[in-house]
Amino acid sequence: MSTLPPHGHPWPISFRATCIRATLYILFIAALAQGVYVEALHFPEVRFSESGFTELTQSLLLLTASLLLLYTRQVLKVLPTVTLLMFAFTFSSFIREQDAHLDTYVFDGAWQLLVALIILPILFRVIRERQRFVEEFASYANSLSFGLFAAGFLTTYVFSRLYGRSAFWEAILQEHYLRTFKDAAEEVVELLGYALILIAVIELTLLARRWARARSAG
Repeated sequence: MSTLPPHGHPWPISFRATCIRATLYILFIAALAQGVYVEALHFPEVRFSESGFTELTQSLLLLTASLLLLYTRQVLKVLPTVTLLMFAFTFSSFIREQDAHLDTYVFDGAWQLLVALIILPILFRVIRERQRFVEEFASYANSLSFGLFAAGFLTTYVFSRLYGRSAFWEAILQEHYLRTFKDAAEEVVELLGYALILIAVIELTLLARRWARARSAG
């Protein structure tokens, strides 16, 4: 059975479905922002820490995205090498978010070992099946999901790191600088980036379902 999108079948979503999903995504982002506000206002002892709303929600978003990618790959059987590589990225990021707990309760550097055990074999498999990956990526690259995923990646792994630099906030706040400002800036931008990644994976899963139905009907 082909794991690529079917030829000759339209798979765009309707305007009504687009509006509904856009509304749900707006509410989702607004809920995250409100959660951060409540954390900062009512839970100063844990805000922007490993036990706070922001950090815990980051982990939940990454874990949800990882499970959806496994569903798309194993159940829908669409774009198996692309979804496998994306899973390696999201699940490794999830493990990275647990670094403090792993360092405390397992051993120092445990998260690096676990990430290596996930990334290396998956990279080996994708490289070995690189022709299939290129074919699948050509189908995925023109989708809304890919654009959102790229935006989430750039937000989390490029912009948040630069925006959250201590030197940047020291330059802005000068003698009023507190580390809380730096932590809040970096963690909240990361949260937004992970939210975009999850939305991208949701869009991929919905797209894969349409492809799977069209494939069955064809």
